[in-house]
Amino acid sequence: MTVHKWTGLEARALRHALRLSVRAFAEHLGVAVNTVSKWEKLLTATEPQPDSQAILDTALARADSSTSQRFERLLIEQGSKSKRQPREAPAVSAADYETWTDDVERAMVCVSRQDFGFAGSLLERWLQRVQPRDLDERGLYLYARSLTLCGDMRRLQGTVQDLMTAKGLYADAHSMFIDLGIPRRAAQIELTQAIVAEMSSKLTTAASQYDALAEDKRLSTCDRVRARLWIGTALSKQGCYEPAIGFMRSAAREFENLAEPEDWAVAQQKLALAHRGEGDLTRALHYIETARSAVSPKSPLERIQLDTAHAHILVTDRATRDEGHTLLAGAAATADRYGLRHQLRSIDNIRDNEEYA
Repeated sequence: MTVHKWTGLEARALRHALRLSVRAFAEHLGVAVNTVSKWEKLLTATEPQPDSQAILDTALARADSSTSQRFERLLIEQGSKSKRQPREAPAVSAADYETWTDDVERAMVCVSRQDFGFAGSLLERWLQRVQPRDLDERGLYLYARSLTLCGDMRRLQGTVQDLMTAKGLYADAHSMFIDLGIPRRAAQIELTQAIVAEMSSKLTTAASQYDALAEDKRLSTCDRVRARLWIGTALSKQGCYEPAIGFMRSAAREFENLAEPEDWAVAQQKLALAHRGEGDLTRALHYIETARSAVSPKSPLERIQLDTAHAHILVTDRATRDEGHTLLAGAAATADRYGLRHQLRSIDNIRDNEEYA
């Protein structure tokens, strides 16, 4: 027999007919184990990609007669069973999906404003209510987006435990986007995972990940330029200021060509810190003033980052040290108000290093 359109149901029947485990069946077809698991979890709610359709056609065509007979019998039995049993109501209705989509969009805005409490309540009510095994592809996409946003919240809060939790959330979301065949989302998570590595002081690992992603065609042009900017950030933190500045200047030029003023301003801020690190306070002040005048911060985090960078430069010079400490105190108060513990740790590091300077 032939299959005009494979779904997870027919794929599972073929595996049973071949008398193979999930792992052995995946190896037999040359696909990922997670892909086969997804087919069997969603059954008729999913259709393999066109290349997988062709692979399944070939596997069925090469099966011996006894396997083909078992396959046909399994499909007939499954069809009879589905006619006898009433269809269960979907775990999430179409109206629920619309509400969930709205909640994800609202949560994105809340995370960008560092309103973590409300964002968390919007997301957790869905993550606690549903199980991935009960969702179709639209539901799995929303589930993965919700996991990603939860990871973003933990990353921005930034304690060691937060970063460990964020890594797990990102890994689960990344696996789901891979299974769903959405490479752009998967690559964006890989870029965020590199940021987590940098925040965890794994600077060599982060720089290597940024370097690979800077040429990754799954990402947008702007995301690839961000990766190049963050290569410079990781190098600057390692004390490699000259190559860091080269990467940052290149990224700044590309952001200007792409008409991305906010990213361009961030590049000016990074350049200011790199020049401070190499001891050129005149250039550092020039770049930080350029960043401050280019755009107005739209979130508490952006304001804290800009003020902290400015203060870091000011406390380096005895003549402006008091002004720098005042600016640091304001940034610390804002970071504490919004639960941005990673920023608080950065401010404490600046104060500690200044005391021993």
